[in-house]
Amino acid sequence: MDERGYELITAEGGAPIKAWVKGVPFDPKAAEQLRNTARLPFIYKWVAAMPDVHWGLGATVGSVVPTKGAIVPAAVGVDIGCGMAALRTTLGASDLPESLHGLRSAIEKAVPHGFTAGRGRDAGSWARAPSRVEGAWPALAEGFARIKARHPKSVPDRHPALQLGTLGSGNHFIEVCLDESEQVWLLLHSGSRGVGNRIGTYFIERAREEMRKQDVRLPDRDLAYLREGTKGFDDYVDAVGWAQGYALANRRVMMDAIVDAVSKAPGIPPFQLTDEAVNCHHNYVVRERHYGEEVLVTRKGAVRAGAGELGIIPGSMGARSFIVRGKGHPESFLSCSHGAGRTMSRNEAKRRFTVADHERATAAVECRKDAGVIDETPAAYKPIDAVMAAQADLVDVVHELKQVVCVKG
Repeated sequence: MDERGYELITAEGGAPIKAWVKGVPFDPKAAEQLRNTARLPFIYKWVAAMPDVHWGLGATVGSVVPTKGAIVPAAVGVDIGCGMAALRTTLGASDLPESLHGLRSAIEKAVPHGFTAGRGRDAGSWARAPSRVEGAWPALAEGFARIKARHPKSVPDRHPALQLGTLGSGNHFIEVCLDESEQVWLLLHSGSRGVGNRIGTYFIERAREEMRKQDVRLPDRDLAYLREGTKGFDDYVDAVGWAQGYALANRRVMMDAIVDAVSKAPGIPPFQLTDEAVNCHHNYVVRERHYGEEVLVTRKGAVRAGAGELGIIPGSMGARSFIVRGKGHPESFLSCSHGAGRTMSRNEAKRRFTVADHERATAAVECRKDAGVIDETPAAYKPIDAVMAAQADLVDVVHELKQVVCVKG
């Protein structure tokens, strides 16, 4: 183990991997996936792995992939711009009612969540966009029209304005939390919804097509890439940038709805918002300068943690979350983890745990306690304390949060 906190992993014929995994589970499948990424010819210096690292569809979750001259769409993934938002209120624990069920219900009514498969309206979308969505969409409209005109198959049939300000499903959530001084925080996790998924899926296939045309053999077909200077590269950068902007706007609109819902919930006294607020991506690509050179940095399940920059590292449904301040560690490419990280697949969690197990693990949280959320039960994730200890040289903890209400999609 390196004295600076990371383990150095070699990849035959590839770049090194610096992995902040001391004291946390590290799946061999994820290590091999990282090695395949490190073998790409355009990796800049090394690949960094965060302590929440685990195998992911397309590319390793918890990885930081710096490149020069090319971009890997699957390393960004299909939940483009997924990230977190948090804000601190003037409410204290004593201001919350004894029963928090009404507060959870108010939030659930205010923010569409979940997903309805098949034909008909998706319950996780708007039937008709409310005024706050209508006010946010114009800033996104021109970019969407441009992407649709160039690549009509890259956008979904459902108009993205009907999902702006909605949560989604899976590991996306809204929480009411208490910090170390018993102040109330509002926290949420979501991304670019259906439109980001379609854009990501479309350009991943475009990259695969490019590899087939050029007869490029890859250790993993999901590592297909687009070369800088090509139309495919330029179009993807434009589309992914738009989707990241949509994700930021989605979280802003949703947070406004949550604040309004909490203010009108039964038993909640009047309150204000403080100036402590964070809105950050953890699935995205961006141009940054590292070691004197401009490079593309893809963070898949990782948060930027430049010196003094605030980020959010959530635990699972029954664990703590953290507001952190980056230390600007250059070898992590100014990054930290995006959460606790899974220790098992969703299907394995469903096989291994029962509703009773989940009820015990979330006893102190007002949340769903049914079979539909077993795949998100706390035991399916790495211990957040171990994850935080493994990245002590990457971030400082500013606030420690414990959820009391959790809304799942």
